[in-house]
Amino acid sequence: MTRSTRPGRYRNPILPGCHPDPSICRVGDEFFIVTSTFEYLPGLPIHRSTNLVDWEPIGHVVHREGQLDLAGLPGSKGLYAPTIRHHEGRFFVVCTVVVPAPHQAAPPEGGWPRAGHFLMTADDPAGPWSDPIWFDGLDGIDPSLVFHDGRVWLCGNRLAAPGRWPGQTDIWLRELDPVTFAVIGDEHLIWHGALEGGAWAEGPHLFPRPGGGWMLVAAEGGTDRDHAVCVAYADEITGPYTGDPGNPRLSHRDLGDRAAIANVGHADLVDDADGRTWATVLGTQQLVDDAGRGANGLLGRQTHLVPVDWERGRPLFAPGIGRVHPEMAADGLPDQQPWPTELVDDFDAPELDPAWTGVAVLPASFAALGERASRVRLRATPAGPTDLEPFAFLGRRLPDHRVDATVVLELGGTGRAGLLLRTSERAHLELAVDHNGVAVATLVDEGERSVIGTLTDVPAGPVAVEARIDGLHADLFVADRPLGGVDLSSLATGRTSRFVGTWIGPFAVGDGWADVDRVELRIRR
Repeated sequence: MTRSTRPGRYRNPILPGCHPDPSICRVGDEFFIVTSTFEYLPGLPIHRSTNLVDWEPIGHVVHREGQLDLAGLPGSKGLYAPTIRHHEGRFFVVCTVVVPAPHQAAPPEGGWPRAGHFLMTADDPAGPWSDPIWFDGLDGIDPSLVFHDGRVWLCGNRLAAPGRWPGQTDIWLRELDPVTFAVIGDEHLIWHGALEGGAWAEGPHLFPRPGGGWMLVAAEGGTDRDHAVCVAYADEITGPYTGDPGNPRLSHRDLGDRAAIANVGHADLVDDADGRTWATVLGTQQLVDDAGRGANGLLGRQTHLVPVDWERGRPLFAPGIGRVHPEMAADGLPDQQPWPTELVDDFDAPELDPAWTGVAVLPASFAALGERASRVRLRATPAGPTDLEPFAFLGRRLPDHRVDATVVLELGGTGRAGLLLRTSERAHLELAVDHNGVAVATLVDEGERSVIGTLTDVPAGPVAVEARIDGLHADLFVADRPLGGVDLSSLATGRTSRFVGTWIGPFAVGDGWADVDRVELRIRR
């Protein structure tokens, strides 16, 4: 890792857009992060860095047809909280496919996709990754792997049954066969959280403790304002674990809505080559008003970085401040490079940028390059943004709170196409032009549809569709003509089981196609 003679300055989050539930590992001088993607494919992106603050995307764990099925899942279900580890020349990612509980939704005809914990492996983190190895009979979410002294362990969490209070969660540990990864041995219940009456002890990771024994790092309090990082210690990996008397070791729960970064928790640890310890943590960038109060925006939950020191065998997260700040400095880091303020795709590359995703399907199922020069053709689908069936939406993470987003496209056949801001099938903004030259802006809030504005004489041929986003407000335009402004609060992170931020990009619905000439995302600082 690059050494620095003074503390290096960097921004939090360290990845732009919605990258929740970060997990990290190091191999030599390189670091690798994997994050959750829920219903989007390709899934589980891998980022690589040599200095912890400048990251490049290198691939996805779930990246090819037939590898994993997410068809029919509603928003914020699917791929939850992966963990990445490296052992004896091979990379390992464990994750969970989550489907709705019986009280949340009735399954479609044919049932939900296969749910549960799985393992995928690769020699190169850029891929290809293996087909899944499933762990049958293990409940819950958030699995994590530990390799130690020739043995392999898997830990995870599940709701206690029966629980002594709502949301009581048990963290369990099982041994795996080191060759087949089959579950062997007895279950060990090693933790139910730091706070009696506290909920959702999640995201567990186990580490050898400096000086001997083991340390469990877990999230607690849910993923909103009460989120926190807690730790516990044991002499043996199987426990019993005793909570740190200073828990939580990192949290912004005491700041409430008054934090620039809120909902801090879900930590993973890594040591650099010089022996320093670092933590990736989940957090949410807030939109802070003049009175100092924050509100959730559209970017969702994101990946942040803090240094970790040790005192008497106990971790100090962000030592000296105990906070995750938007601007930080730490020894051993270079100054972070600036992020680009323009993301322009004119589709003249031989392959789609891997940042483009589909909802429960790979983009290749509906998007094709080469039908026309420097364009991507979206094959329109009968299903649209409110449906749980596959539909033609080429989306990517909204990168900033303030973005001018433009899609230039031409519609063929019958139907409609345009720009979509999507948080889920029940929360999105559609700005579309149909084959009759009618443009309509529509907001869907918890399934309720409202029309924001209409134009009836959009000229034929390529048309520019634009949303100028400023926090929780957007001004909408078609062919440089205004359709009005819209409050985007209903798309924001924070409602129950809304774990994903907003994705943005072109879509096409109906019978025909849309040729997309260009997508521009211009960030306003």
